[in-house]
Amino acid sequence: MNPTLMRMAEAMNRHDPRGMASELTADYRSEQPIHPNRGFGGREQVVENWTAIFEHVPDMAVELLREDTVGTTAWSEWWFHGHTADGSRYELRGVIVAELGEDGRIEAQRLYVEPVEFDGADIRGAVRELVADRAAPITSAR
Repeated sequence: MNPTLMRMAEAMNRHDPRGMASELTADYRSEQPIHPNRGFGGREQVVENWTAIFEHVPDMAVELLREDTVGTTAWSEWWFHGHTADGSRYELRGVIVAELGEDGRIEAQRLYVEPVEFDGADIRGAVRELVADRAAPITSAR
């Protein structure tokens, strides 16, 4: 496993936003291609974001499930889980693509992380929603 990502996961599990920020370069950039308006730059926004998340999910646990680093690009799969202050289940999963600087710290990340949907549509319903044609039947590909 990439040592920077391992330290990032350890800082998350300590609920230590400043420790997380120490694994980022000063000019860190974050983007979420699925949500383009959520992009930002700088470590202080990371500290602000994660301070709020840890307050909202006091028992947050983070698991770095898989990781592969090729050159200066690290691909990783993450699982964030716990309960909100009111006891509700909280769970996110997804992939993060990190660009690493010369010193190994993270210069930029593209986050593909979303809340886990436990009671959503099955695959046929999801496809109908995706194509916005609820009248067309979806048939099996058998």
